[in-house]
Amino acid sequence: MVIKQPVSENALRTKEDLQEAFKQLTDPLKELYSKGKARLEIRGAGAGHTESIADMEGFSRILWGLVPHLAGGGEAEELEELYRRGIINGTNPAHEEYWGEVGDYDQRLVEMAAMGLALCLIPEKIWNPLDAGQRRNLYNWLNQINVHPCHDCNWLFFQVMVNLGFRRIGEPYDAEQVERNLQRIDEFYLGNGWYSDGVGGHSDYYVPFAIHFYSLIYLRLMEAEDPQRCSNYKERALLFAEDFVNWFDTDGSALPYGRSLTYRFAQSAFWSAFAYAGLSSDTLTPGVVKGLILRNLRWWFKQPIFDRSGVLTVGYAYPNLVMAENYNAPGSPYWALKTFLVLTLEEDSSFWTAIEEDMPLRPALSVQSEPHLVVCRDKESGHVAAFNSGHLTSNAHTHTPAKYEKFVYSTQFGFSVPRAEWGLEQAAADCMLALSERDQLFRVRRQNEETWISGNVLYAKWRPWSDVQVQTWIVAGLPWHVRIHRIDAKRPLTAAEGGYSIESRQDQHIEKTSDLGLSVKNALGRSGIYGLKGYAKADLIYPNVNTNVLYPRTVMPTLLADLEPGSHLLISAICGEAAGSSAACSPEEALNELGIALTEEGVSISREGGTVNHLTIRC
Repeated sequence: MVIKQPVSENALRTKEDLQEAFKQLTDPLKELYSKGKARLEIRGAGAGHTESIADMEGFSRILWGLVPHLAGGGEAEELEELYRRGIINGTNPAHEEYWGEVGDYDQRLVEMAAMGLALCLIPEKIWNPLDAGQRRNLYNWLNQINVHPCHDCNWLFFQVMVNLGFRRIGEPYDAEQVERNLQRIDEFYLGNGWYSDGVGGHSDYYVPFAIHFYSLIYLRLMEAEDPQRCSNYKERALLFAEDFVNWFDTDGSALPYGRSLTYRFAQSAFWSAFAYAGLSSDTLTPGVVKGLILRNLRWWFKQPIFDRSGVLTVGYAYPNLVMAENYNAPGSPYWALKTFLVLTLEEDSSFWTAIEEDMPLRPALSVQSEPHLVVCRDKESGHVAAFNSGHLTSNAHTHTPAKYEKFVYSTQFGFSVPRAEWGLEQAAADCMLALSERDQLFRVRRQNEETWISGNVLYAKWRPWSDVQVQTWIVAGLPWHVRIHRIDAKRPLTAAEGGYSIESRQDQHIEKTSDLGLSVKNALGRSGIYGLKGYAKADLIYPNVNTNVLYPRTVMPTLLADLEPGSHLLISAICGEAAGSSAACSPEEALNELGIALTEEGVSISREGGTVNHLTIRC
């Protein structure tokens, strides 16, 4: 049984509603603070860092909501006093709850950023009430960030945030460190508003809820002192916003993609920073931005993301440790409170006085080359699917292939991560081509040797083994898209082409049109797959429970083929139709609509626009 939380019934229309939502989210935590109030002791699972650091992390992350709440005139006397006491004790080397001396690349460096924001926005509540010794302790503890390196990615902004706080309270700050970091972050800029999370890194939610988020806070605080840089940040944010809005479904949900998805409604933190910095455009008016934030929050608060006592869990649309990262501690999800930055804005601001507006009219196709995506939207259902050409580099984070190398990610179907290593049920390889040496151990794409995007055609060359080369073309569209693989292998293989995972429900209807055509339909929509060339049969795979980020139990139409050493051409049409769409058609009609023709030798793609007007692919 799903336990209803008070915040799920919050209308989320006014500033007062959002202030109440902050209280509804934090009231269940009050009994979980340590005796000295310097630690938030949520239990249930562990992270890669120690339990004491995880407790400090949980403590700090509430500040992302508490600081804007207090800065904007909200009342939270009990919590305010609790946090003053916790900061005093946590930064006191003589206290048993002292947060300790930090090391290089330490998790506590991450958590200092929220305290930097507190010094910037509410020094009268966090700094001024402290005596001289307490101020010295707080300053000394935070100043450790200036002598320890941070990871060369969005972490560089943590040092910037702390030093902005020092500057605000009139204490010595490392201006050279700030300048050095901001110049380095500029090297992550890719153009058209997009950054990568470090040189060669991914372009995921760390672009909106970290790099742009901190840039826009910097813009608001430093525009007079650093006008040229702030002008750049403004221009980049406006460009980025026009792409990023396409990641949001009309129902309020946003694209599940990349790592750190347990931060959940931090997905809309960029829009809060956008409003905080006073930005708007002809299409992204204060009313539109207000709608993006509040719809996203409403969607999230309807999901079963809380435990029975009202505490946020690790997971995405439900509690789920399978998809979590190694650094996800029990208190980590409260980074989501960054979206509450709009609480700093006055009641009479353009944001709070605006009438909430619907999702603006967006194109059916948005080519976003910098993050390697082509984003498609079904205008009737609002369903958003992001087709992915893939990346030339990878990282060591948990489930990187599943989070960054699927062929498509979807607001309605989500995506899945592997549960274990044996068989397709454990591999949960939806929206991927999985290959095995006929031993039930499947490999998928992890990184690529070459990629490009031309209009709605995406290409990648990748190698699951050194002697197996796969060239993949994706012709993007909704509800249908087509995948083409040319495989050159020097070993026998089994190939499994995974369609969209769809929630497995009692009301589902399974339709088998042929040995190569299979679909599952229920109240949420339809997932179908059709083999056009090279496959032997279609089958239903029931992935292990808790592998999909949206639904605990799913079913996945899949195409299968055994391949001998040599060259092979595999072609399939995949349907992902959300409820409310009337755009469904047959695979043959989809091929015609996408400009694809099958020939005896292979397949040809013809279309107008882009740099590829005609492409013939042969085995």
